[in-house]
Amino acid sequence: MSGITKLVEHAKIPRFVKVRQYFPHNELAEEQIVRLIKENFRRPELKERIKEGQRICITAGSRGLSNIVLILRELVNQVKALGAQPFIIPAMGSHGGATAEGQLDILASYHITEASMGCPIYSSMETVVVSQVNGLAVNLDKYADEADGIIVVNRIKAHTGFKGVYESGLMKMITIGLGKQKGAYLAHSAGDDNMPERLFLIGSEMIKKRNIILGVGLLENAFDQTYKIAFLPGGQIPEEEPKLLLEAKAAMGRIFLDACDVLVLQKIGKNYSGGGMDTNVVGRSRLPIGIKSERMAIFELSAESHGNATGMGRADVATRKFLSQLSFDATYPNAVTDHDSSTYKIPLIVDNEREAMQTAMAICLNIDYENPRIIILKNSLEIEDILISEALVPEAKLQENLTMMSQPFDLEFDDEGNLCTML
Repeated sequence: MSGITKLVEHAKIPRFVKVRQYFPHNELAEEQIVRLIKENFRRPELKERIKEGQRICITAGSRGLSNIVLILRELVNQVKALGAQPFIIPAMGSHGGATAEGQLDILASYHITEASMGCPIYSSMETVVVSQVNGLAVNLDKYADEADGIIVVNRIKAHTGFKGVYESGLMKMITIGLGKQKGAYLAHSAGDDNMPERLFLIGSEMIKKRNIILGVGLLENAFDQTYKIAFLPGGQIPEEEPKLLLEAKAAMGRIFLDACDVLVLQKIGKNYSGGGMDTNVVGRSRLPIGIKSERMAIFELSAESHGNATGMGRADVATRKFLSQLSFDATYPNAVTDHDSSTYKIPLIVDNEREAMQTAMAICLNIDYENPRIIILKNSLEIEDILISEALVPEAKLQENLTMMSQPFDLEFDDEGNLCTML
C-alpha cells in the first residue's frame, strides 16, 4: 500500500468493453518486398552509381520498423550483386545513450547483426563536418564519410513533435541519423518549429556534398506493416518526400473517438515512436493532434527501449515497475539533444497498475466518477483492439469503423494489483 492508496480508493474502476477498430489491410508480403527491391536494383541509373569494388554505406535506425531485417538484408544482397561491398551503420542521433556500443545494442535487439545481415556493421559517434549551411555545421558519421556512396533507409511518417513539409523520413535520417548526436543537437537547437526548415537545409546540403545514391522510403499502414516502398534517387529526395509524407499521414491509424477522461498506455517505448508514444494517435501534445484526454497513465517501458523512457513526461501517472525499467543514462541524452526537458520528467509513481488507473481518475478535474470515460491501449502502435469503459459505448456505436467485440466486463487484476485482462 502506497501513501496515496486511501486517497484514491473512491475512484472505482468501471466495466469495460473490447472494441475493434477497422483499418485497411494492404500490407506487402515478404516475397513482394524482395521482388520490389530486386526490380529497383536492375534500373540502369542505379547500376551506374554503384560500381564494382565500391564501399556502400546503408543506414539502420532505432525504430521498430516492419520488415526491417528483411529489407536491410535484401539491400545488402543487391549491393553485393552489383560487385560492391556493403556495410551498415547505426543512424540514430543520440539514441542508445549516445554511445557507439548502445547503438549497436539497439540494432541487435531488432536482430540486425553482422551475422543476420551478411556484412560488417560499424558504429561510432564520431562525425566529420562536410560543409556549412546558414551557419550550421553539416555533420556526417565518420564511417559514412569514408564510403563511396550511401543508401538511406527510413520510414516516412508524421512526426510527434512538429509539423511541416518534412517530418520523420529520409531527410530526417540524413540530417539527424547520419549526423549522430552532434548533428541532432544542432538541428534541434532552434526548437521544433524550425525543424522542417533545418531538415531541408542540412539534408539538401548533405545531398550536394556527398554521394547519397538512394533513399528507400518505407510507408506503413495502420497495422504498422509495410504497404509501400519508394526508391528515390538521392537528388530527388527533397522534392519527392513531401508527397510521400502526405500519403503516409492519410494511411496512419487513429482512435475513432474524440476524447476521454483517462487514457491508459500499457507500454511506451522508442520502438513504438521516437517520442515513446505517437502523439498523432494519443494526443498529449502542444499540437492539435490525437485523441484528447485529461489524464494519462502508463504501466511499463518496453524492453526494446533499453531503458530509454523518452515521452514519460506526457503522462501523469506511472507504476513502480515503470520506474524500475527507466535508465537515466539512456534517457537523458535525448533530452539534451532535443533541447527540451518537458517530456522527460517523471510522472507520479504509484504501486501498481490498478492504483495508476485510480490515481489518474482521482486527479481529473472534470469527471463523472459513476461513469468515467477511460480507454486502454497496448501501446500507441497496436490500436486495432482497444478497451473502452461503458460510458464510451454509446459514442462508439455511432462510429462505423468500430465494432463491439464483447459484453461489458470487470477488469481482472492479480494479487499485486497488475492488470491480467489481455487486449
